[in-house]
Amino acid sequence: MRGVAPLVIGIASSPAERRQLARLLGGTEAFLIVSSVDQARTFLGVPGTPVLPPAPVVTAPRVVAAEPVVTAGPVAVGPVVTAGAGHGIGAPPTDLSVDSDRRVLRWLDREVELTRLEHDFLRCLVGAPGQVWTYERLHLEVWGNVHLGRGSDMHSVVRRVRRKLARLGASASIHAVRGVGFRLASI
Repeated sequence: MRGVAPLVIGIASSPAERRQLARLLGGTEAFLIVSSVDQARTFLGVPGTPVLPPAPVVTAPRVVAAEPVVTAGPVAVGPVVTAGAGHGIGAPPTDLSVDSDRRVLRWLDREVELTRLEHDFLRCLVGAPGQVWTYERLHLEVWGNVHLGRGSDMHSVVRRVRRKLARLGASASIHAVRGVGFRLASI
């Protein structure tokens, strides 16, 4: 097979392992690093490879850049899981908004500044209160890339946003749905 460059495929499950593998394969003419054997088989189109069903994608209304403020209305998009029947716990928050022009989070008459990642993350959740956003969907919308499984970058943003919500005294919270993603709900 003259004229065809060899392709080296490396499999590493963690980002640190993928970086190390990239350094090791740096002298190779062409290489691909994936996080699992199934991902490599799918990329190569190996016959008999089970086609994994796509990860559940939770669709949400897209926020148009021309709209400076996205507010959480009283209607939830998708199911709302409530804890403590009759207490309204878990219901979507109201009076919470993200001002995209000024990149601030507003609760009633109070505001707090947001970083770009915090803004984009909250814009997703506030635009669809009560709806679960999967890790995959959030990574595509906020970071612009595919979620690779660890999520420490996302958890860091969630931690900062939770602190800012508490600083505002907002009755909204970001709830983690184990193994799936996050949703915005009242506390």
